[in-house]
Amino acid sequence: MIDIHSHILPGVDDGAPDLGVALSMLEASVLDGVKTQVLTPHMHPGRYDNQIGALQKNFEVFSAEVEKAGIGIELKLAAEIHIRPDIPLLAKSGKLLWLGSWDGAKVFLLEFPFNQIPHGSLNLIQWLVKHNIKPLLAHPERYQTFQSSPDKLSEYLAAGCLTQLTTSSLTGQFGKDSYLAAEYFLKNGMAHFIASDSHNLDRRAPGLSEAVKRAAEIIGEVQAKMLVEENPAKLLSTEGEPQALSRLL
Repeated sequence: MIDIHSHILPGVDDGAPDLGVALSMLEASVLDGVKTQVLTPHMHPGRYDNQIGALQKNFEVFSAEVEKAGIGIELKLAAEIHIRPDIPLLAKSGKLLWLGSWDGAKVFLLEFPFNQIPHGSLNLIQWLVKHNIKPLLAHPERYQTFQSSPDKLSEYLAAGCLTQLTTSSLTGQFGKDSYLAAEYFLKNGMAHFIASDSHNLDRRAPGLSEAVKRAAEIIGEVQAKMLVEENPAKLLSTEGEPQALSRLL
């Protein structure tokens, strides 16, 4: 499996607080069947003021520690970008960490606030897609707007968004509303990926395989595996020259 969303890079956001926890999380991912782990720290001004240069240096240091620990996994670095009006400027100036590519368009992981979708978000997405940039919307099933009106996600899919469901939503750890929205999106073909969005070793631990089992009960094993195998492999393919750092350990 390929896990495209996690907060394992230590000491940079609300994910792994230190190297020990981060290494344990990676070991858990490997045991769970993950072969490629994408590290996607938050980039959220005023909350997590991460910059590309510092994250890249942290990634290289962490990769060396993972290699020293003998953990056999491919690591990639991207970021979870909180929606902000200057995303087009960041993209133009090379200040976004790309997750990969999809049908020739560059892809980045986009996060909305949980309680409401900011005014103008759909216009921003349409502008990005017009300029060959495709947002991958992180955990739409957790946003109140889509929980109360799941069909509203169709507008964002029509605009060109990709979507990623989270393990803890499918396992019920995020509650009934998140589960029902995730179930709806799966049944209606509105999800492209499942990822762990792991933050720690407790409530938000790695465990992608359990989510695949739950998804298989809804859409069948073949379709469920596609969301953690074929689709992520396409996303991370170098064919479209995604600008993410990677290291095979």
